[in-house]
Amino acid sequence: MEDPNQLTTTCITTTTTTTTPSPEKPPPAATKTLLILNCILLSIGNCGGPLILRLYFIHHGHRLWLITNIQTIGWPFILTILITLHLHRRRRNTTRHPPPFIHMRGRLFFAAAFIGVLTGADNYLYSYGVAHLPISTYALINATRLVFMAAFAFVLVRQRFTAYSINAVVLLTVGSAVLAMQGSGDRPDGEGKGEYVMGFVMTAAAAAVYGLVSPLVELTYKKAKQVMTYTLVLEVQMVMCVFATVFCTVGMIFDNDIKVISREAEDFGLGKINYYMILSISVVLWQCFFLGAIGVIFYGSSLLLGVIVTIQIPVTEILGVIFYKEKFKTEKGVALVLSIWGFISYFYGEYKHMKISKDDIQSTHEVA
Repeated sequence: MEDPNQLTTTCITTTTTTTTPSPEKPPPAATKTLLILNCILLSIGNCGGPLILRLYFIHHGHRLWLITNIQTIGWPFILTILITLHLHRRRRNTTRHPPPFIHMRGRLFFAAAFIGVLTGADNYLYSYGVAHLPISTYALINATRLVFMAAFAFVLVRQRFTAYSINAVVLLTVGSAVLAMQGSGDRPDGEGKGEYVMGFVMTAAAAAVYGLVSPLVELTYKKAKQVMTYTLVLEVQMVMCVFATVFCTVGMIFDNDIKVISREAEDFGLGKINYYMILSISVVLWQCFFLGAIGVIFYGSSLLLGVIVTIQIPVTEILGVIFYKEKFKTEKGVALVLSIWGFISYFYGEYKHMKISKDDIQSTHEVA
């Protein structure tokens, strides 16, 4: 549901064996700064992306595959960043051998391609949900991503569970159940009950798929047979976007979206110019999301990504109520409180773990 620059390399070698290189990170201060920058990118895309997509559907946009493709078709922007970084490396290179433009090896390429196709399918599920649900309802269902991320992160990358993270998962699950109890009471005008229910189901399915995608990306970093630098992370993201775009383009061809874009632009509720502006802004916002997301995973973790996305639920909800005059019933309020409570629980657990780790390090130094 996806980033600026990465660094150095180390290979730990012994006389008899060579261990797989691990992702190398900049110094702690630089890591914190880069993590914050990626969080900002992620926030812009995570809050703005669904809102602009909902605007498209509200004003009689109907092409699901088109709006899904929009979410990853901005991959040439990543290519521009990679070219800029390559030219910078060439200027600083002092050896006779110029640095390679492509660092990715076959193993990593195929992993990124597979995750890219999965991302394309996930984006379609999300697009269906945005098309048929109020944005405030969509945002709350989306909070369940943290539940799926936690589960898959535990299985794939051995992400530890604490009482606080388990509590957060339970609260988010209960929040979604409360939201489901409202039935179709906040169904948009003109929306069929069946479409509304399918929108709910598809959004929940999308949350589950994205909950798998993020730990898969983290696992790909860990299992790569080469040192993960930020440049390499950008290459991974570009390949993912390219294959997601190919997947969605095939869907557009079968659904005849390409042939009817100009006709839909003429009939769009806000006019032809605004139609193309909405599509263009969507491209930028979703690239912010994907670049920010992959940066947060690299500098933090996939579970941290889920937590950041979850805390932004109130912002997305409030914006949906303000701009689209959506209903905000009691069930949504309860679900929102449970989501925020879950986030606070997780955040407090992480804070305690970091404090304990810091105290352990200090006591070890004192003993030494």
